[in-house]
Amino acid sequence: MEPIIAVEHLSKSFKKRLAVNDLSFSIAEGEVYGFLGQNGAGKSTTMRMLLGLIFPDKGAIFIRGQRFDNSKRHLLRSIGAIIERPDMYGYLSGWDNLKIFATLTDPNTPDARLHEVLEVVGLNGRENDKFSAYSQGMKQRLGIAVAMVNKPDLLILDEPTNGLDPQGIAEIRNLIRSLSKDHGKTILISSHLLHEMELIASSMLVLHRGKKIADGKVNDLLNPAQTLVEFAIQDTTIIMDQLLHSAWASTLDQHAADALVFKLHPDRIPLLNAWIVEQGGRVKGIRSKHSLEDYFLSITHD
Repeated sequence: MEPIIAVEHLSKSFKKRLAVNDLSFSIAEGEVYGFLGQNGAGKSTTMRMLLGLIFPDKGAIFIRGQRFDNSKRHLLRSIGAIIERPDMYGYLSGWDNLKIFATLTDPNTPDARLHEVLEVVGLNGRENDKFSAYSQGMKQRLGIAVAMVNKPDLLILDEPTNGLDPQGIAEIRNLIRSLSKDHGKTILISSHLLHEMELIASSMLVLHRGKKIADGKVNDLLNPAQTLVEFAIQDTTIIMDQLLHSAWASTLDQHAADALVFKLHPDRIPLLNAWIVEQGGRVKGIRSKHSLEDYFLSITHD
């Protein structure tokens, strides 16, 4: 099946700073695609290029197989987006804000469609409250409602949980899941909350200083056979010589005076623990480091 978005060798510079460096990726229909990277990694710059807010210096963007450029802005009708925080009129109600932005997209948008998206984002019954009285989570959900008015195939959400409290984060997480599962939306989402991304995304791309360093299905990238397992040991020197001459040597990833880190499948942890004890090692604790956050930190470490 043709990807909903395909990016080929995209590059963008601002003066002497290379913000995006030869970036290629594609998003399949129905995916929740995570965009990960530290501040300044190039995530927002890439999203702005996908929306035609800025244009690349090199490379190409394809939407539904058609090359996107300034002469084909009609292709953006299939995309809804929130870049940074929703910017709306605080003195107007949620309904009036939604009506204004819907009219900009299509002056003939029926009120029934507005009620429909308000119900989807969980704001029905609060549409007459002023925007300024909304919580940050409600403001973000109204922004998503605005992005959905024109029935887009793809939603682009830039840091949708940024600045939210735990309840607001959970609400946005559940909304994104619902948009994907119940409403068939393809979603491109960037976030610094790596644990949240692990719960939401089916695929992900990791950017570091403008360059792609990982891309694929979350389950494949977090291969359980590559789990990092830390053994806290009272004195590792007691067993180091035996370890380095054993079959476990190939799994050793890091070592210190009081800890050893191995890269292995979790099923092998009991066997390794028993071996360490047999060699005279005193194990004080075992900690699995298999998570999206550990993976992200390991591949973006300079």
